[in-house]
Amino acid sequence: MIPVLKYPPKETWLDLCQRPSYDNTSIESTVNGIMQAVKVDGDAALINYTKVLDKCELVNGLQVTVAEIEGASLSISSELKRAIDQAYANIFQFHQSQIETIKIITTMNGVSCWRESRPIEKVGLYIPGGSAPLFSTVLMLGIPANIAGCAEVIMCSPPQPNGSIHPATLYAAWKVGISKIYKVGGAQAIAAMAFGTATIPKAYKLFGPGNQYVTEAKMQAQSMGLAIDMLAGPSEVLIIADASSNAAYIAADLLAQLEHGTDSQAILLTDALDKAQEVQAALQIQLQVLPRKKIIEQSVKGSKLVVLPSIDDCVAFSNEYAPEHLILALGNANDYKTQIVNAGSVFVGELSCESLGDYASGTNHTLPTNGYSKAYSGVSVDSFIKKITFQEITNKGMLAIGPIVETMASAEGLQAHKNAVSIRLNALK
Repeated sequence: MIPVLKYPPKETWLDLCQRPSYDNTSIESTVNGIMQAVKVDGDAALINYTKVLDKCELVNGLQVTVAEIEGASLSISSELKRAIDQAYANIFQFHQSQIETIKIITTMNGVSCWRESRPIEKVGLYIPGGSAPLFSTVLMLGIPANIAGCAEVIMCSPPQPNGSIHPATLYAAWKVGISKIYKVGGAQAIAAMAFGTATIPKAYKLFGPGNQYVTEAKMQAQSMGLAIDMLAGPSEVLIIADASSNAAYIAADLLAQLEHGTDSQAILLTDALDKAQEVQAALQIQLQVLPRKKIIEQSVKGSKLVVLPSIDDCVAFSNEYAPEHLILALGNANDYKTQIVNAGSVFVGELSCESLGDYASGTNHTLPTNGYSKAYSGVSVDSFIKKITFQEITNKGMLAIGPIVETMASAEGLQAHKNAVSIRLNALK
């Protein structure tokens, strides 16, 4: 199971923070071939890849029909619909609060500056649907896109062998108002939204998690000038616990993360050796009854339970690791919030399990991985908008600021810049 590392010296922390590495050479070449094929052959390439890779014949075309979307509501239980509806309400409420009001700032008498938001007109959402249909991601991406006011929202998700997209995914899409849905998965879906085809429109920015092929496709799309949300790698969680923490809760949270995929990573940091050993035992017990046991047994290879001298050391280690998800499973968790500087999303207290944020608490689950939380934020309404600055200058403003700019432009040797100001000043005088 997951090994216990006892009091590793600080000089080894950087090595311990390294994520599992993989040789992506063959993936890069494969994805490049897919990207080029879709760029040249469009829909024909998408249909062929869906047949070969997803084992699915798209006899009714790439786009999900209105009837399929409407029928999805009848194919899932009332309980699941109520759950999705409540998750929608929570996520919408939290993201709606992110809308900023316009603030006009007067920097000098007669000089006004402000910033306004404009939605990105065309966005493409990728919703994974391989070993698990991630319909929750539809809410996480579709809701902020809707709040931002994006004019065109395109969604791609891999079809099931019967040629349909999972009904819960379609119901969530209907809930957030997405109607342009396409039965395409993997790198070929990213290529379709990056280049556009006869059926699938080209997007200005791509969103959504995926496997190594999807991530590589997003990287290649970005190198071609298309904007993406972030380079999201394998999912990860880091938990900080003390002697008072509930070992069963911690084990459950570690396993919840590890069932995402064989390349997921889970780390426990604690100042109590006994607690690490309790968690290790709880992991063995809980694992036995999980249906994705084989996946977890592969993903534990990159995971670890680390015992450090103090909780302050645990926080310092966590900030160096910069986790996607950070759980403060501490009796005094609130005392450590201000010390957290690098994390995608923080779960405060042992009842705040990561699963809640994945589905329904309100925060977004599309988060930076692989240490990117040192510089990047998770998806929000801001991810779907652009900020445009404005300025307006009155006569008094020009008379006040004009001479300043004349002086600066002259010092830089940009005479035309100075003249653009001087001609106006002379007219006013």
